[in-house]
Amino acid sequence: MADPNAPRTGPLFQSNGNGNEEWARDLRKQFEQLLRTKQLNNLTERSRSRSGSPVPGDRTSSSNHQATSSFGSSPSTSSTHRIARKPLPKSAVTRPIPNANANLPPSYSSLRTLPNAPTPPQDANSHKFRNHLISLALTPTKYENPGLLDEALKEIEGSLDRIYSEAQEDSEVQEMLARSMGDGSKAEWDYQDCVIRALLRWFKGSFFTWVNNPECSSCFSPTFAHGVAPATPDETARGAAKVEIYRCSSPECGAYERFPRYSDVWTLLQTRRGRCGEWANCFSMLCRAVGGRVRWVWNSEDHVWTEVYSEQQKRWIHVDACEGAWDTPRLYTEGWGKKMAYCIAFSIDGATDVTRRYVRNPTRYGLDRTRAPEGVLLWITDEIRRMRRENLSKEERRRLIKEDEREEKELQAYAAHALAVEVTNMLPGSPASATTPDEQKLPAGRQSGAVDWIQARGEAGPGHDPSREGH
Repeated sequence: MADPNAPRTGPLFQSNGNGNEEWARDLRKQFEQLLRTKQLNNLTERSRSRSGSPVPGDRTSSSNHQATSSFGSSPSTSSTHRIARKPLPKSAVTRPIPNANANLPPSYSSLRTLPNAPTPPQDANSHKFRNHLISLALTPTKYENPGLLDEALKEIEGSLDRIYSEAQEDSEVQEMLARSMGDGSKAEWDYQDCVIRALLRWFKGSFFTWVNNPECSSCFSPTFAHGVAPATPDETARGAAKVEIYRCSSPECGAYERFPRYSDVWTLLQTRRGRCGEWANCFSMLCRAVGGRVRWVWNSEDHVWTEVYSEQQKRWIHVDACEGAWDTPRLYTEGWGKKMAYCIAFSIDGATDVTRRYVRNPTRYGLDRTRAPEGVLLWITDEIRRMRRENLSKEERRRLIKEDEREEKELQAYAAHALAVEVTNMLPGSPASATTPDEQKLPAGRQSGAVDWIQARGEAGPGHDPSREGH
């Protein structure tokens, strides 16, 4: 009998060859196969429990067979089936795996419920959501009034030369940067894009004012919130659905101040103040006035912003006038730490669910989408598109369809990349997090608004609790 203490020899134990490395690599592959099989079984069990259907015994046996055979099963068919029905070896099952839960694939409940086909609304909640979105879809139609656009240009006429001059300089810089690459690449932004960029800087820096609490109109002292009141007929005519009431903080004054939340863009050109709703509404209309194609984007967690179409990039560009943000769609989730469920973009040409553009990490920043089934939402956006495009020419409808298809590919790419990042992060030795193709430095938290108001809304940055949402 061989001495058990004698040095081991053979192909698996040669110290001067690659046997040890091959043995270790093979063992690692076997362990990874076992881990993948266990994860698949767990996912299958959860999926079956959700659907209420039992797990067939033959599938369980097949899975167990795959797991056990990787650790060396008998080559005979009968013994293989006997092994398949046995539980896994205790050493393989009970061996502790550090951070096993962290290696499980993401649930992606929002992706799992993506519809195959539009579905008409059936229940009361779906009808309510449909009516709400159709009402919101009216907002960008106001930007198509030629008389209003002319008046808007007259209102900002004194600043147009400055805006166009800055746009021309910006455009020339873009062209020089492109030529300096020496590879024939085109400029990142064309002149029309630069006009919107210059308009954004001017609008935030010189034209519109952010209002937390309006100052007292009698003594100009600070005020504090004192509730809401019904709008007067005049305020209603100018689009004020509600009026916030504030009281002067000075004991000698104590006057009340009304702050109507106007939605009429002509009125906003006169008042030039408000919060994100007023900012996005007025800025979107001015973008249309200077020749841009515009979307007004509604977020179900109480925020709105603008998108403009770039002919140079052949895509819709995120623009937030409140933040002075240009093409930073991950601002709200990864910059503010905000969780979001719906982001719907409305334009004169229809409506589009653009949530995937703004929520790149749905497992961390996505909220449950419970207002209606996904098929119903697709049906509603298709309905709004049909209403907006029914009077267009065939050529125009064909152009918009191609544009829709191109955007859908873009949104699908965001979702696919998010899934790939999650899977990559599960692999041994992978970095803690993977970057996205449009990685940019984002501000830590919202910049517009009072600090306590930002914190109450859960928009102070990822370092704060992002689940606190205010409305």
